[in-house]
Amino acid sequence: MFIDTHTHIYLPHFKQDAGSVMFRADNAGVNKMILPNIDVDSIPDMLHFAASYPGRIHSMMGLHPGSVDEHYIRHLDRIHEYLETGNFVGVGEIGMDLYWDKTFRRQQEDAFVKQCQWAAELNLPVSIHSRDATDQVLNLLQSMKNPPKGIFHCFSGNILQAREVINTGFLIGVGGVVTFKNSKLPNVLRHFDPENFVLETDAPYLAPHPFRGKRNEPALLTHVAKKLAEIHDMSVKEIGEKTSTAAQTCFNLQKW
Repeated sequence: MFIDTHTHIYLPHFKQDAGSVMFRADNAGVNKMILPNIDVDSIPDMLHFAASYPGRIHSMMGLHPGSVDEHYIRHLDRIHEYLETGNFVGVGEIGMDLYWDKTFRRQQEDAFVKQCQWAAELNLPVSIHSRDATDQVLNLLQSMKNPPKGIFHCFSGNILQAREVINTGFLIGVGGVVTFKNSKLPNVLRHFDPENFVLETDAPYLAPHPFRGKRNEPALLTHVAKKLAEIHDMSVKEIGEKTSTAAQTCFNLQKW
């Protein structure tokens, strides 16, 4: 069994063939998926899709750093209303993104801290987006009196950052990037036991080799698992067991 801990399968990219995508995922052994939210506009489609596959798909609720703008307080109020219903397995996708635009850096920090506080209060894990901001996010987490636990989604840092992530109580989200020919990630991940990892696709983005540049989907998670098995000289089954156990525990999936 594999668990895709981060997939945006509810987006329009899958509107025409969602059933086939789910069928292929099932055949590949990917029988559980976690959906992270993006903004207030993405909520209805995410909830509708999750409701179509009860017990197999679970949703998170959060405001993506790329969606943080001058109206972020209003958007956070709406996100908080949803979180208080108790219908979500985590808070995400949240974090900081300093790759494209630093205009709303202060607002991103504020939105991240607020959502981490909510996660801690509700005893929920967080899924953290930290593009070009891993050190900044770690500093914010370490400054909190009661930080949440969770996952550093799509981790792409170095060995020292990976060790810091794990020591802070977080899991490392591993996706298609680990399969890219020039990726430095394999040399980082080989230093850590796979029990510290969870698998993810970030579909429709970041498809693994040899599908790079094409639409990603949960069935392709097996390519990530195979690469991790190669890195750690384990069977794909062992990688599936370790990462699925980590995901089950992180999101408390037995409850759902």
